[in-house]
Amino acid sequence: MAKRGKKYLESKQSYDSTQEYELTDALELVEKSAKANFDETVELHLKLGVDSRHADQQVRGTIVLPHGTGKEQKILAFVKEDRVQEALDAGADYAGGDELADRIQKENWLDFDVVIATPDMMATVGKIGRILGPQGLMPNPKTGTVTMDVAGAIAEIKAGKVEYRTDKANLIHVPTGKVSFGTEKLADNIRALVTAIVKDKPAASKGRYIRSITVTSTMGPGVKLSPQRAMDLVEK
Repeated sequence: MAKRGKKYLESKQSYDSTQEYELTDALELVEKSAKANFDETVELHLKLGVDSRHADQQVRGTIVLPHGTGKEQKILAFVKEDRVQEALDAGADYAGGDELADRIQKENWLDFDVVIATPDMMATVGKIGRILGPQGLMPNPKTGTVTMDVAGAIAEIKAGKVEYRTDKANLIHVPTGKVSFGTEKLADNIRALVTAIVKDKPAASKGRYIRSITVTSTMGPGVKLSPQRAMDLVEK
């Protein structure tokens, strides 16, 4: 087991880690426990009552958080030569085709956070799929990162678009903003995110959908939310 730092242990001892809290109370505890010398990210972790081994029970989607994530995303756009300037003008940090794929392949260059591509560039992107895939960077039509609307995709990412998806353990991990956002804005983001995830409940999922839900800062301990109260967060 990894050795925990003094600040982490002090934070964990300052509240009942077995108790399930309401959202506002949980966020206040997270803010108090965020003692790093940088603006920590506040993350939401959910355990779902699905079996992601089955395609009809996988949960995956995207949402633009009301207040964004607070993180500047570096965007790489794979586009034809005649659309490079359009992508750069829209806010992409890098734009191009084969030359970028070659750089990734030969130099293992990964100085970007999101990759988008037009459908006619997926053959090029496919050549480096074994590099992008394990990093979670492979463009996908389901997340809006394979599209002809390059400017629109870039605008959404810059506005705070996040992806959520179940992993092999049926867990979802999503950044929801920065500690500096304050309780109100973080709560807004979390309500929007939980609403999206609940609305994406697979028809094949039976029983209780949200099994556990935890909110935490980058370096702080997790604070549990009541799964039943989490369902009350869903915006009608």
